[in-house]
Order: sequence, then structure tokens, then C-alpha cells
Amino acid sequence: MKRFWLVMLSLGLVLAFSASAMAVDVKFSGSFYAAGMYLDKTTLQNSAAKSASDNVSTAFYYQRLRVQTDFIVSPGISLVTRFNAMERAWGAPRSSATTSDANYLGRTNETATGSAGTVAENENIAFDLAYVQWVSPVGIWQVGYVADGKWGTQFGDNDTEMGKIQWILPVGPAVFSFYVGKNGEFSKTAKFNSTSFAGAEGVQTDVDSDSYVATATYNVNKDISLGLLYAFKRIAAYKQAYTPLAAFGFNSAAVLAKAHVINPYAKAKIGPVALEAEFNYVFGKGEYENNLAGISDVKIAMMSAYLGAMVDLGPVYFGAKGAYMSGDDPATTDKWEGGQVGGGLDWNPTLIMFNRERTKWAGALPGYGSTSPKYTNGPDAEQGLFGGIGMSNAWFGQAVVGGRPMDALDIQGSVAYAKADQRPTGYLNADYGWEIDVTGTYKITNNLSYMLGFAYFLTGDYYKYNNNDNKLRNDYLLINKLTLTF
Repeated sequence: MKRFWLVMLSLGLVLAFSASAMAVDVKFSGSFYAAGMYLDKTTLQNSAAKSASDNVSTAFYYQRLRVQTDFIVSPGISLVTRFNAMERAWGAPRSSATTSDANYLGRTNETATGSAGTVAENENIAFDLAYVQWVSPVGIWQVGYVADGKWGTQFGDNDTEMGKIQWILPVGPAVFSFYVGKNGEFSKTAKFNSTSFAGAEGVQTDVDSDSYVATATYNVNKDISLGLLYAFKRIAAYKQAYTPLAAFGFNSAAVLAKAHVINPYAKAKIGPVALEAEFNYVFGKGEYENNLAGISDVKIAMMSAYLGAMVDLGPVYFGAKGAYMSGDDPATTDKWEGGQVGGGLDWNPTLIMFNRERTKWAGALPGYGSTSPKYTNGPDAEQGLFGGIGMSNAWFGQAVVGGRPMDALDIQGSVAYAKADQRPTGYLNADYGWEIDVTGTYKITNNLSYMLGFAYFLTGDYYKYNNNDNKLRNDYLLINKLTLTF
């Protein structure tokens, strides 16, 4: 009898484990790209006194693998993860553990832009997303490290992640959402000693960076959609007195930023014409800590706007894009009008002048002066207080024309011009320059495509910095890229 029950118990355990295994469904998706880049010059300077960087070109290959895995535990409940792997230039030196992308979100200094991992981890493997999703009777819940930074049009987007609790409620043609997110955490943990934030008022532990975001979208019909985002950003990571904020237009004193974000967008398709627009306004104040004598709070009021139109006539298409990103007026020390609201890291309308991929892999493309930017457009870092910046302090316009001589081939050309909204202190010119781009994309299969691109940048006098006699050089770039999606 004991043997019988032992056999039955064993069979029960086998069935139980089998049932658990069969209840989990796994879905994979992702992308891989391998690209080669040639940049004719790595500086825009053409000085009489030649330096080691004059007349230097660069050429290399690079790649990235991205994999998302959805574990469907039961109907309505899933675990979502995503990682980047081998994001590196072929055969190039690897990064150290403390190598960082420029960011000012209050994260540890080695965190890579747009990733929960470090630069070095992304060169091997780094997980960016890991969250539980529950499709409940009262909406969809997402808890963990969740994808963030994408809203409305591609303008202003930043493919990144955030630890957050998010609720999404579809109601007919409308979708509402709300989330609480953590940008930076500086409470004392086993890995972090909060006494590092000792200032004039003693140890400061309330130096977190938090986001509170609500959105609403409405699909009028299949061709028209509208959306509105509101966010409150409390950025306390710079309350500690030792943090210099001169790059943000602040005095070197510590500051607490409290900002509101209003971000509507609209998309419409009318016959062959596709229209899209987005507006982003950030307002609030930067409060100085410790009641420093002679220093008053700073008013935050900055904005960006985008309008795009495209006419698709089948084998031929054409259109235009225009964007404005307010710059900071150096004459108004009590106001902060720009530098932290831009086109975003995902919006790359040109291959050289405002392109994060070129910057990430080939590095800075400086003119004269120590503040020449990574994006050749102003003294801003990749990440700002309110998210990724990208193109900033700019008026930008671009005309686009393209053709499809066959279903698998798309050839596109564009001409773009940009100038600064505000000239930083010491700069004599506002002209960023002109750029001509030509790209051809061939769809080898439904999942595999190959792109070949050429760009020529006619450098503007902005890069002469404080001396109109400084000589500049134009630059050109060649790129080819193989992309696989699955």
C-alpha cells in the first residue's frame, strides 16, 4: 500500500511540475545591427597652428544586439525583460567600469545613457527592463523597470527605462495612464553611504529625483489621434552643496528643481498627406538651498515645438520638418529659458549635425572653444534634468524628397539648415550650418534591411566661437548598416 501511494505521489508531483511548465509561454523579439562608419574629419577646426587632431579621419565597425523576452505566466499576467548585448566597436578598446555617457539625472556616474546598465556592461550584456504586467479588470498595471521616454511623435523621444509603477486604462478610443517613477535614488542603502551628501546643513538624504506623469490619448478615427501629457518633476539630486550647476545656467550653489511639463501632440492623415505636431513646455523654479546670501531662486520657462508634413504619392514622396528649441538667454540670470528641452535622443533628422549615433560611436565633433558640444549644437550633455536632450537651442528646418523605384528600395535625400536660438556667452555667431544627406535602404527580406548613407556638412560660423577669423572646415560622412528585426 505504501508503494502504491508513493507511486501516486510521484505521479502527482510530475503532473504538478508539468502543469506549471505548460502554463508559461515565452515570446522573443528584438533587433541586431552591424554598421560601418567613415568620418572624414574629427574636428571642425582648421587652425593655422596644426594640432594632432587636424586632418584626422576615423573609420570603424560597430554593433548591438537587443532582445526582449515576455514570459506569459497566465492569461493577463506576464514578466517582461529586455537586455542589450555586445554594444561595441569591433576590435576597439573596451570601456572601464567607470566610463560614463554625459548625464545629469542624478544617477551613478557610470550609468550609460538610455540604459539601466553601465557603458561597460552594455559592451557585454546589460538588462534594461524587468517588470510585471497585469491586465486586470480595472486597467493594465506595470511594476518594475519599464520602458520610458516615448510619447507622441518621434520628436522629443528618448528610448530609456525607469523604475516605476504604471497604470494604463483603455476606455473605448481613449487611453489614460498614470505613473510614479524614480529617476535617481540617494537614500542610504548597503551600496551607498548617504553621508556623502553632507552640506552646510548637515547630512542630506532627501536628494532623490522623482517623476509623476499622467497622459491621455484619443483616437478620433484611424487617421487622427491626439494626446496630452502632464508631468511634475522633482529633481533634488543637486541639493548637495558640492554639485556645480554652471552648465545648467545656475550658480555653483546647490539647488532643488521643481518643474511642470505640458506636452500635447497631434497626428493626422488626410489622403496622401500626413501631418504631425508636438509642443513641449516646461515651467517651474530652481530653489537654492541653504539660504545663500545674495542668491535668489531661478524661474524655469523653456519650450520646444515641432511640425512635420509628408506627401506620399506612391513611388515618390516629399515633405518638410521644422523645429524650435528655446535657448537660455545669458543676459537673464534669474531665468532659465533653455538647454534642458530638446529634440530628444531618438530624433535624428540629419546624419552629422544632430545625430546621436554619430556622436556615440565617433565622439565629439568640436569647433573652437572649450564648450563645443557633442551634438555640434550647444553646450549641452546627452541627458538633462528632465530627460534626454539631443538637438537643443536651435531653429531647424529640413526639406525631404524620396522615391521607391522598386518595392524593396527606398532612396531619400534632404537638405537641412539650423541656427542657434540664443548665442551662449562669448559666441559671435548663431549659424550652425547646412547639411545635405542622401540615404538608400534596401529591404532584403521582411526582417533584414541594408542602408547606405552619405552626408555633407557645410559648417556654420557658430563654431568660430569668439573670433570671426578662426578658420573652419566642412565635413562628410559615409555609413552603411545591416539591420535584423525579429
